[in-house]
Amino acid sequence: MSDTPPRWSKATVYPDMWADPDDDPRDSAGIGPDGELATLRDFLTSYRMTLRMKCEGLDAEQLARRSVPPSTMSLLGLVRHLAEVERDWRNWISEGEPLPKLYGERDADFDGAVAEQAEVDAAYAALEREQAATDAALAEHPDPSERLAKDGIAVRELLVHRIDEYARHCGHADLLRECVDGRVGQ
Repeated sequence: MSDTPPRWSKATVYPDMWADPDDDPRDSAGIGPDGELATLRDFLTSYRMTLRMKCEGLDAEQLARRSVPPSTMSLLGLVRHLAEVERDWRNWISEGEPLPKLYGERDADFDGAVAEQAEVDAAYAALEREQAATDAALAEHPDPSERLAKDGIAVRELLVHRIDEYARHCGHADLLRECVDGRVGQ
C-alpha cells in the first residue's frame, strides 16, 4: 500500500485546472489592465491569490507538512517566507535602518513552520501586513522607471522580482499540495 494520495481536482470543466473558470477568483477573461504598472500589479495579485488557493482547505498539520524530505519546505513555510521577503523588499527601497527579520536567522521562516493553528494564523496575518506595507510604500512611486534608495532599484525591477518570487513559490506550492492530499491543478 502506498502513502501517496490519489491525484484529484475540484475542476470539472478542465480537470487539469485548480478550479472551474466560473469559480476561479483569478479569472482574467476580458480586457486586461491598461499600462505597465497596472499589468505588473495584476500579475502580482494573481500569484498572491494562487498561493492562498493552494493552501486553502488544509489544517495546520497539512500546511506544516514537509512533503519532500530532507527539505524543510512546507506550504506554511512558504507563507512565512513570503512575508519575510516582502519585508526585505521594503528594506530595499527604504532610506532608513532596515526592519528586523520577522523570523530570525536563515531558514527560520521554514524551520519554524510548526503544525499549530496559532502559527498558521500568525503567518497569514504577517503576510497580509507585509504585503500591504510594501504595496503602500510602492504606491508612493507611480513611475515604474523611478529608482529608489541607495541601490537605485527601479520600481519596475522590484515588481518583477516580486512576481518572480511568487511565481516560483507557486510552483513549489503545486508540488507540496499534491504531496499533501493529491490535489492538482494550475
